[in-house]
Amino acid sequence: MPDDHPRHAPPSSPLVVKVGGSLFSHIHRIVPIICASPRPLLVVPGGGQFADAVRQSGMDDDAAHWMAIAAMDQYGQVLALQGMATTDRLTLPRETAVLIPYRVMREYDPLPHTWNVTSDTIAAWVATMLATELLVLKSVDGISIDGVLQPVITAPVESDVVDPCFIPYVLKNRLRAMILNGTHPELLHRYLRGERVPGTSVGTGAGTTF
Repeated sequence: MPDDHPRHAPPSSPLVVKVGGSLFSHIHRIVPIICASPRPLLVVPGGGQFADAVRQSGMDDDAAHWMAIAAMDQYGQVLALQGMATTDRLTLPRETAVLIPYRVMREYDPLPHTWNVTSDTIAAWVATMLATELLVLKSVDGISIDGVLQPVITAPVESDVVDPCFIPYVLKNRLRAMILNGTHPELLHRYLRGERVPGTSVGTGAGTTF
């Protein structure tokens, strides 16, 4: 029987990994796997409960945009407390590190100031800038349509798994992104070793396959 789980690049190539805020209670299991990865990783933090507080504040779009990115900084520091180095530079680190993104986003200011853009699309922008693939860790298995998990998405679809700008951005920039369930760290471990795992691959990429 054919295996329809997406393939991905060899486990030696660099990778941007977005760790979703919904995985807050799982980071003590996720971070050690990330730190032990055979691939050089740059981790982009979600906003989590810190960004939720911004959403509830009623701030205007501009203020909320920068406060939500500051919330990503806070979540990034929480990840760092689990034993990960930090960086505020838009570059692939020599050793796995978590990006503290506020300074970089202020310098480039590349995305619209709207709640349609969250840490999902910010992570996609980082991966595009660094010419790497993107792994997005969520608390769900991937994107489903009518209850069926989609192994591959190569055209725009509506989904509440990622922010509204994410899929159009990935497709427009020919990025390859994999959405994986981070509540099952063994899947992350297998993925980083180059094994096939269930999830959703988004995009057509440019000369790369999952």
